[in-house]
Amino acid sequence: MRNVSDLLHFEDFRAGQLFALGTHRLSVEEILEFAREFDPQPQHLDPDAAKDLLGGLCASGWNLCAIAMRMLVDGLFNRSTSMGAPGIDEIHWRKPVRAGDRLRLDCEVLEVRGSSRPERGFVRFRFSMWRINDNPDGERVMMFTCPVMFRRRHVAAAAS
Repeated sequence: MRNVSDLLHFEDFRAGQLFALGTHRLSVEEILEFAREFDPQPQHLDPDAAKDLLGGLCASGWNLCAIAMRMLVDGLFNRSTSMGAPGIDEIHWRKPVRAGDRLRLDCEVLEVRGSSRPERGFVRFRFSMWRINDNPDGERVMMFTCPVMFRRRHVAAAAS
């Protein structure tokens, strides 16, 4: 178990800060398994139907959200004092994502603000998922913004 002093706290975030949260290669099996369980639409299950709808089999946007959440937890939340999020402000699925695509998740701190509760503060992030198959700069395929609560390091200082 990590020492709490080693974790990122509210005070460690500032607007403009960037975090790289890792990469993931999407497989056909992953697309089909998620679609069968959670989003059984033809474009996620049937390659022939998907060809007519979106030019080929593609991942559900909710599948991308689940992948992003895993990358976010592994890349940031597990090394922080995250207390969860009260919701998502907006989400955009910009391009179809297909089997074999290599994805990267980055986030930018948009805003840091205190809370009425002295033990926590809010950090508003923009998370961007990029397809990076042949282009290290990538093509943005998904984006979402949301506030996340983090514990403060110094509760006494925040209360005054």
